[in-house]
Amino acid sequence: MGTDDFSFPKLLLAYLICSTTFLFFATFGQSATATAKLHSQEVNALKEIGKKLGKKDWDFRKDPCTGEGNWNGSIEGRRKGFESSVTCDCTFNHNSSCHVISIALKAQNLSGTVPPEFSKLQHLKDLDLSRNYLNGSIPSQWGTMRLVTLSLMGNRLSGPFPKVLTNITTLRNLSIEGNHFSGPIPPEIGKLIKLEKLVVCSNAFTGELPLALAKLTNLSDLRICDNNFSGKIPDFIGNWTRISKLLIQGSSLEGPIPSSISGLTSLTDLRITDLRGTESPFPPLRNLESLKKLILRNCLIYGVIPSYIGDMKRLKNLDLSYNELTGEIPASFVQLAKVDFTYLTGNQLTGTVPGWVPGRNNIVDLSYNNFTWESSSPNECPRGSVNLVESYSSSANKSSRIQPCLERNFPCHVSKNQRKYSLHINCGGKEVNIGGNRYEADREQRGASVYYMGQNWALSSTGNFMDNDIDSDIYIETNKSALSKNVSVLDSELYMTARGSPISLTYYGLCLINGDYTVKLHFAEIVFTNDRTFNSLGKRIFDVYIQDKLVLKDFNIESEAGGAGKPIVKNFTAVVSSHTLKIHFYWAGKGTTGIPDRGFYGPLISAISVDPNFEPPSVEGNKNHVVIAVGTVAAALLLLLLILGILRRKGCLGGNISADKELRDLDLQTGLYTLRQIKAATKNFDAANKLGEGGFGSVYKGLLSDGTVIAVKQLSSKSKQGNREFVNEIGMISALQHPNLVKLYGCCVEGNQMLLIYEYMENNCVSRALFGENSNTKLFRISIPFKQKAGLILSMK
Repeated sequence: MGTDDFSFPKLLLAYLICSTTFLFFATFGQSATATAKLHSQEVNALKEIGKKLGKKDWDFRKDPCTGEGNWNGSIEGRRKGFESSVTCDCTFNHNSSCHVISIALKAQNLSGTVPPEFSKLQHLKDLDLSRNYLNGSIPSQWGTMRLVTLSLMGNRLSGPFPKVLTNITTLRNLSIEGNHFSGPIPPEIGKLIKLEKLVVCSNAFTGELPLALAKLTNLSDLRICDNNFSGKIPDFIGNWTRISKLLIQGSSLEGPIPSSISGLTSLTDLRITDLRGTESPFPPLRNLESLKKLILRNCLIYGVIPSYIGDMKRLKNLDLSYNELTGEIPASFVQLAKVDFTYLTGNQLTGTVPGWVPGRNNIVDLSYNNFTWESSSPNECPRGSVNLVESYSSSANKSSRIQPCLERNFPCHVSKNQRKYSLHINCGGKEVNIGGNRYEADREQRGASVYYMGQNWALSSTGNFMDNDIDSDIYIETNKSALSKNVSVLDSELYMTARGSPISLTYYGLCLINGDYTVKLHFAEIVFTNDRTFNSLGKRIFDVYIQDKLVLKDFNIESEAGGAGKPIVKNFTAVVSSHTLKIHFYWAGKGTTGIPDRGFYGPLISAISVDPNFEPPSVEGNKNHVVIAVGTVAAALLLLLLILGILRRKGCLGGNISADKELRDLDLQTGLYTLRQIKAATKNFDAANKLGEGGFGSVYKGLLSDGTVIAVKQLSSKSKQGNREFVNEIGMISALQHPNLVKLYGCCVEGNQMLLIYEYMENNCVSRALFGENSNTKLFRISIPFKQKAGLILSMK
């Protein structure tokens, strides 16, 4: 029993000791966590960084790692893309100390040079300084950092490729897009073997792609767009077997696309555009079944489109435009019902337009091809999501059933006097009057695959803006930058809006008089700004063709004008030889695509003016009236001569000189009958059909071949007085129409015969017409007896 009594207190004491110990360590641990702070060296580094970047909203009265203060600023109410965050990890030294592991300072217009003090944050893994206004290059001190993700996209950094970055071998994601780096990519890039994402677009890199890139076998995302590389696309791209996104747009590289691309079976997004060099066949893509975006635009590809493209079930965006593709659209394309955008623009495709094309709501652009027109083919340009401008071959021109917009070179099918000699369009804007010229409105909101017809102009637009993550693209831009003070209030109306395009935009001047014209293209950069913010760092570069001749290569509005918001007018002389003027704008993959946000690039045109370099046929405003008046008079004279000729042939103007002379001045509203018709109607003036006889001559009843009963007055050939009265009666009665007037059907003049053909009236009672059937009053009509010179009298029938 003693043993049992001893054990209970002992156990109780042990329990109390354990509980106390547990509570002590728990309380100590919580206290340690609650009091864990950012290391003082890193606090000082942040102070230096904030000072050099002009980051004045960091509140150092609060520890950056406590979650208090404004160290993780809310993006609510901020500009799109804005982010300000400092993230810590406080699990070091048993939760007793914190280190900064991530910093994001995005879209804040931070200026100055890149602070070297970032290297003092030895635990920093993720650094995002995108869309700011930083200049200079990368500090050499950064070579000791152990970053995993680094984005310097959208700044003003310059100099050669920063080799210091190749020492950060821990990097997996690197973006230096949208800066001013130049020179070749160094072979040291091969040290970054852990890289999964590399973006070097929109710089000024030159030289060939280094062989060292073949070592980056972990790449899943590579973008080398908008640079000045040389040489061909290297065959070693086949090493990137894990790659899912490959963008080579406007890079100045040469084709062909190497056959090794067939091994990149993980690709979901392939975009290669605007290659130089010689033509090549379609690349082998059969094994790339995971593709969602396939863009091979202006890659000098010839031959037929492989049918297996139609078997790519995941495809959402297909662009094979501006190549040399021939043959028919594969029948397998009927399976591409889920493809949102299909661009086959600017090839040499033949055959007929497939029946499934007009019936779908998807965007399909088949413009500028050589399709054959058949009775089942579209005979007009659709106004929906299908563009067929200039899609039919020249053989289709023989068909009068198709609209001119479908034919190559957009011919003019109007008469000579309907042709124009000037054109003024306010692109993307409302109608305005400037300098005596009326600039027509251009407010069509769509542009992915659109044909739009103005008064004597048209436009054709192709393409959708990529990667902007919005439901509906914007093709009409509104001025976001203050215009130069040198622009008058009146002229500024032309630059408040502009029409943009992600690929191709063509304006047509239609039915112009042939000759030399001055074409004025009005530009102003109204999307990028003219200030010290990242919005000013965008580069818009595109090409311009007039009458299929390249007139502006790599045109940069802002650079040419000397800044954003400054209008510039480029003048050209164009020869119109087939009544159609063609002005074409094309994006060749150059310029930034992510400033101020994704999806801002491509041509931008504010207004178009076209004026003749020859003396116009008439003063503007009176020309059409003069043409119409002259045409009307000519037509009237021709019609009068035709009537007189017919009258003469029918005998109405022959055999009686005085009657013929007097009839010339009459505006006849009657019919003409031949003597043969009247003889047949009256049975050769049979006495049985004679109704009576007077000073004018005899009256006969007749029946025309159509069943009409007539009364024929036959003028006596011996009555001189009758000749004049014959003319008078035609002139008077042909101009009179009344229910109570005997109707004159027509006349007949052949040889010495003069005949008037009236409607036939049976005897009846006027009371029946006025008061009913029981009245005894005789029905009467007004007639004109030729023995009375007084004119109209009442005559009882």
